[in-house]
Amino acid sequence: GLITDDEAKAQSDQVFARITEAHRRIKEHLTTLIDEDTSSGRAQGGADAPPAPRTAVGEAVLQRVNEGLFEVPDGFTVNTKLARQLERRRASLEQGGIDWGHAEALALGSLLLDGVPIRLTGQDTERGTFSHRQMVLHDEQTGAAWAPIQHLDGAGATFEVHNSPLSEVGALSFEYGYSAAEPGCLVLWEAQFGDFANNAQMVIDQFIVAAQAKWGQRSRLVLLLPHGYEGQGPEHSSARLERFLALSADGNIRVACCSNSAQYFHLLRDQALSPTPRPLVVLTPKSLLRAAETSCAVADLTGGEFRPVIEDARMADRHEAVRVLLLCTGKIAWELEGHELRAHAGDLAIGRVDLLDPLPLDRILELFRIYPNLEKAFWVQEEPENMGAWAHVQRRIGRQRPYEVSWEYIGRPRRAAPSEGYHGSHVIEQERVLRTALETSPAVQAHLAGSGSAPAAAPDGGATVGPATPATAAPAESSATQGGPPAVPTPVAPAESAAAAPRVGRRR
Repeated sequence: GLITDDEAKAQSDQVFARITEAHRRIKEHLTTLIDEDTSSGRAQGGADAPPAPRTAVGEAVLQRVNEGLFEVPDGFTVNTKLARQLERRRASLEQGGIDWGHAEALALGSLLLDGVPIRLTGQDTERGTFSHRQMVLHDEQTGAAWAPIQHLDGAGATFEVHNSPLSEVGALSFEYGYSAAEPGCLVLWEAQFGDFANNAQMVIDQFIVAAQAKWGQRSRLVLLLPHGYEGQGPEHSSARLERFLALSADGNIRVACCSNSAQYFHLLRDQALSPTPRPLVVLTPKSLLRAAETSCAVADLTGGEFRPVIEDARMADRHEAVRVLLLCTGKIAWELEGHELRAHAGDLAIGRVDLLDPLPLDRILELFRIYPNLEKAFWVQEEPENMGAWAHVQRRIGRQRPYEVSWEYIGRPRRAAPSEGYHGSHVIEQERVLRTALETSPAVQAHLAGSGSAPAAAPDGGATVGPATPATAAPAESSATQGGPPAVPTPVAPAESAAAAPRVGRRR
C-alpha cells in the first residue's frame, strides 16, 4: 500500500522517540549503577540507598508458623518414624536445636505471612535430597499428599512446591523466566547435588549472571546447591563455587555459604525483602543439615541479621593471644573446630566467611585488626587450589592485609577433578588439610614436640597444601600436604626421605 509523507514522518518520529527514551534510560542507569557496601555485601545506591530489610521475626509469629507447619487433616496418617522426627522438630522451637530444614521452613512461612509469594522447585525438593525438608507429607494408607505450609493460617500469598525433571537446563531456564516475570515472587531452584548445576551452565552464563548488565532485567532467583567434600566422589562433591565467583561482577549476584541455620534463615528473608533484587547462589550443606553445631535457638531468629563474616567466639575475649588466623567457608570450619588438635591451639582463631560475593572486605580486614599480635593468616579450603574460593580472595585480601601479616593458602593441590575417587583417599587427604591448618599454630607445634607426635606428612602423590602467594607477587606452584575427615583417621607416617616427600612451597 501507499502512505503519505505525513504518515511516514509520524511513524519515523514514533520510532525515534522510542529510541531516544531508551537512550535516556541507559544514561540514567549508568549514573545509578549499583555500588557494593564492602562491609555487608548489600547493594547500595549512595545517599539514597534504601534501608536494609528487617529479617528478624517476632517469637509469636514464629510460634504461629511452627504450629501450622505440622498440622495435617483429620484422618491423615503420617509414617510413624517420620512423625517422631516432625514432633522433635516442632519442639525444637522452644527447646533449641532448630536445624537447617526447620529454619528454612520458618523463614518461608514467615514470608508467606508477610505476603511474599514463593515458588520452590528442584530435584527431589519436596522431600529434600537428604530427607531434611519434608515439605510434602504422604498418607501411608492412601498415598494422598499434603503440604502443611500451603495451609498456614493468615498467609497472604501462595506457596508452590514441585519436584522438577532431571533436565537442569530446562528446569532452571523456566524458573529464571518465572522470576523475571514475577519480580515480587521468591523463586528457588534446588539441585539434587550442586555438581548437577553444570548441566545448566548456559542459562547461568547467558541469563542469570548477565541479564541485568545486558538488558537491565532483574531477578531474585535463588539457586540452592548442595556442596561439600564427604568422600562421595568427583560428581557429588562440588557445586563449582569457583565458576560463580569468576562470573560475579558489578553487583550482579550474591554467593553465600551459610555456616549455620540462623544465617540461612536471615539470608532467605533478606533475599525476598531486598528492594534491589539480584540472583543468589547458596552453597548448602549435606552432612551438617542436622548437626548440633549448625543448629540455632529461637533467639537467633527473633534478633540479629545475616552476618557476612563471623568472628571466632572461642577467642572473643582473648584477642591478644591470637597469632594465627584461619579464614574459611563452609563445613571445613566445623571440621577444624572439632579436630583433636583444636584444643591445643590457644593462639589460633577461625574466621568464617559466609558471604563470598560481594566479598565483605571491610569485615574481613577487621578480623586482622582486632588481633594485635597476629603474625600469619591462611585461607583454608577443602577444594583443590584451582577451585573453590582461593583465586577469588587471594589478591583481594592480600593487597589490603596488614603488611606484617603473611597471607597463604592451605588446601588440596591443583587438580583436574574436583575430588578423590574413593572414600579412603578422601579421608587421608581431608585429614592432612585439617592437620596442616592447625599445625600452623605455635601452640600446637609445641604440643606435638612435647608429645613426640609427628606433624602432618605428605607422601609422594598425596594431597598437597600450599601456602599462598602474596598479593603483589605472581602465583607460583604451591604445596604442603594434608587431608582429613570429620572422623579422624590414623595419621599417615611421614615420608622416610626427602626424595619421597613433595616440595613444600610458601608463596611470599
